[in-house]
Amino acid sequence: MASLHVDVVSAEESLFAGEAKFVALPGEVGELGILPGHTPLISRIRPGTVKIVGVDGSETNIFVAGGILEVQPHVVTVLSDTAIRAEDLDEAKALDARRRAEEALQKAASRDDIAVVEAELEMLAAQAAAARRLGRVRRS
Repeated sequence: MASLHVDVVSAEESLFAGEAKFVALPGEVGELGILPGHTPLISRIRPGTVKIVGVDGSETNIFVAGGILEVQPHVVTVLSDTAIRAEDLDEAKALDARRRAEEALQKAASRDDIAVVEAELEMLAAQAAAARRLGRVRRS
């Protein structure tokens, strides 16, 4: 069976390095599905979940806050400033951080400040949605 080597790396650590038969992630203009032998590609990715299906059928999910994707026929590399394993996602924390960011947006004075906070809001909304979809709601 053909496989891909997949690396998912954040600024802090490598979150996944291994063999897979399929990878799905949110591309800049839509969802991307990558199989072994895929045409080479470099693309920006949006905040969302990277789904990795191992050669044994196991599934690994990693939230990324955006980043860069490089695809070679048998290698997929995902680089993201922020990446969180699905088991570490916390919807309540993401929603709380989103509330604080919305408050900061109300106080933002310049267009640059507004753009930064809006990007943060988009990322936090995607993180909360990923946590909800993957069933990662924690009760404090």
